[in-house]
Amino acid sequence: MTDYSTAANRFGFGVRPDDAPVGDARRALLAQFDRFDVRPAAFASAPTRATVAQGLADYLEETRAYRQQVAMLGGGPGNRAGTAKAARADTMAMDAGGAPTGESVQAALKASRKYAGQVARSEYIALVGARANAALTSPAPFVERMVHFWANHFAISIDKLPVIGMGGLLEVEAIRPHVLGRFADMLLAVETHPAMLLYLDQAQSIGPTSRVGTAVAARGRRKIGLNENLAREIMELHTLGVRTGYTQADVTEFARAMTGWSVAGITRGPMARFAEGQPGAFLFAPALHEPGSRTIMGRRYDQDGEGQARAVLADLAASPATATHIATKLARHFTGDTPPPALVARLSDAFLKTGGDLPALYRILIDAPETAATGAKFKTPWDWSISALRAVGTKQVEGQAVAGLMNQLGQPVWKPGSPAGWDDLDASWAGPDALLRRVEAASRLATRAGGAAFDPRALAAKVLPGGGSAATLAAVGRAESPVEGLALVLVAPEFMRR
Repeated sequence: MTDYSTAANRFGFGVRPDDAPVGDARRALLAQFDRFDVRPAAFASAPTRATVAQGLADYLEETRAYRQQVAMLGGGPGNRAGTAKAARADTMAMDAGGAPTGESVQAALKASRKYAGQVARSEYIALVGARANAALTSPAPFVERMVHFWANHFAISIDKLPVIGMGGLLEVEAIRPHVLGRFADMLLAVETHPAMLLYLDQAQSIGPTSRVGTAVAARGRRKIGLNENLAREIMELHTLGVRTGYTQADVTEFARAMTGWSVAGITRGPMARFAEGQPGAFLFAPALHEPGSRTIMGRRYDQDGEGQARAVLADLAASPATATHIATKLARHFTGDTPPPALVARLSDAFLKTGGDLPALYRILIDAPETAATGAKFKTPWDWSISALRAVGTKQVEGQAVAGLMNQLGQPVWKPGSPAGWDDLDASWAGPDALLRRVEAASRLATRAGGAAFDPRALAAKVLPGGGSAATLAAVGRAESPVEGLALVLVAPEFMRR
């Protein structure tokens, strides 16, 4: 094992100025397993699922009522003039002494959506702040890194209004409790979380021959039916990986097995009345479930209802292809763009032998000679930002400031834009424009941190892996001011990589 500053930089988020010297880096990393707090103080004031879900439920109920009014009054401004319905609406409005018109209801609908977006945005900001502050102050930064690794593996993107406030809760409720547990348990927690079910439209999926699907088809109404988004991403991204032997038919059958998996109280569309209950809770709706047995990747599943998809998930979690997929991503995260085959093989074997015990994999990474080399990975914007804030001793940061910084650096929190998450490749983050933005951010951080109070050379010796190179220390020593020297530490080549 290398010295602690190198290990802390590689496995955690770097050293803080007030960190006590550590003699045995390996032991210090392993000790973090016992120090990790699933819900630390940073999350004490963060929004809960009950709060976020109830707000969404109220919004959906309000918009549902507005849309009914719009339909009754003629469909809004575009249809208002010159139509019989609009004329009737105007007459009704006058007769009622000021009842709403199509335009006024449309305006109210728009205002409602704007307000819901503002509320969701404030919930998102609060959770971003909690995430950052947990990483800044945690006694287990290695485990915090693993939380963020898994959150990116099971990526959602806050592009949809119902997911904005829920996105951070996926990490809090489904990732953090299982980061030191079994992969299969984390997988199930993620796939039944409202953020994932809403993001990948599982809550809209209806079995074609389910009770609801059959009734809709009999009435000849608009086509609603199976949605394969979540089933496909589970197989392609969350478990097996691409081109690992499953077919389109397997995806479709898995999607059929998952029909009925929904979210209570905040489901849109005609199936909403089949998903009533405590807003935000996972719910199995039998009326939406496609009946019958399924055969997926050569294995037959005869379970009824909710248990069918659970059985498929359990088998996917235990698949050798999943073991290789997870091992490859872990090895890449800690060694470089091209993960060493020998390390991938050791991780994959351990995954299968231990039933997906995650701490067993983390121990292999800590002990692996392949992870001992310094500077193998270029830091993502998130890694660099948290390590820079830690290096200057920051212990509390506002969520809005973090969100703004991450937007500027090109990695907005919980918004990768696709279910594949953010790239874990150097080329995605090391471009000239990205470097320039980090230099600008480093200058601001150094100023706000009170750079004049720092001895940059002393700080460099403490927070840079190996104490910093002679060239870096010389450059810092030539700085015209402590603020400039501190900024140079934060953009030193050793600090940009981990």
